[in-house]
Amino acid sequence: MREILSWVTASGDNHGLPFVIIDKVDARVFLFDRKGELRGAAPALLGMARGDESVPGIGQRKLATITPGERTTPAGRFVAALGRDFEQDILWIDYDAAISLHRVIVGRLQDHRAQRLASATSRDNRISFGCVNVPAAFYDNVVAPAFKATVGIVYILPETKPLRDVFPMALHQAGKVPGRAPNSP
Repeated sequence: MREILSWVTASGDNHGLPFVIIDKVDARVFLFDRKGELRGAAPALLGMARGDESVPGIGQRKLATITPGERTTPAGRFVAALGRDFEQDILWIDYDAAISLHRVIVGRLQDHRAQRLASATSRDNRISFGCVNVPAAFYDNVVAPAFKATVGIVYILPETKPLRDVFPMALHQAGKVPGRAPNSP
């Protein structure tokens, strides 16, 4: 996480916008202001399946057709904005893939989502269809105010690919800064 934070702040890749770093391995979300100052951190629930890619077209499918092996939280850099789904306000991370960050949902009672968030380990935090679930207080008091009336950047760290394969930080560190990073605001 420190490597990506250093890269973002040194390169200005966040374009002066608030940003979030999601560490899938540790199942943690960190929110930073536009200057790179930590504003809050919380545990997270993530996609059930390990992996760094979304299945093509997954955002247009009914949840009932998505198999457990397809329920990934994709790695990458995303321009995110507050919005709504059918039930609540959310932070859209990747609208086309239907990936968002939102308050933890109850879901099926046997999923025990609130208990998973509160557990001391990240080993039980893989339960969602790919969305990032956080405690309601963290969403309401940290995420929503940071993204109110602005967009921001979400960096989701990979768990199966090397960091440099997902983020162009090697180019920045070598002094070969591209004109704009993918998906720039």
